[in-house]
Amino acid sequence: MRAEDALEVVYRPYVTEKTFDMLERQNKIVFLVDAKASKNKIKEAVETLYDVKVQTVNTSFTVTGKKAYVRLSPESPASDLASKLGLV
Repeated sequence: MRAEDALEVVYRPYVTEKTFDMLERQNKIVFLVDAKASKNKIKEAVETLYDVKVQTVNTSFTVTGKKAYVRLSPESPASDLASKLGLV
């Protein structure tokens, strides 16, 4: 997947107290994503944009849009990604 295509799938990280807790305890990071994006597309996009290995992707629809809960594999700590993104 090209980076331009990936940017159309993953909009931005979504950070709250709850998602920050998930980042630390479960190695998960939450993104707002395109409403039509599949879990596989989200996985590809996150791996392309941030050079990490994704273990699982869960999604949910909320008032703020579609959220993707992305669990990273152990060799890709979510805290490192959060630091790169300026979230911590």
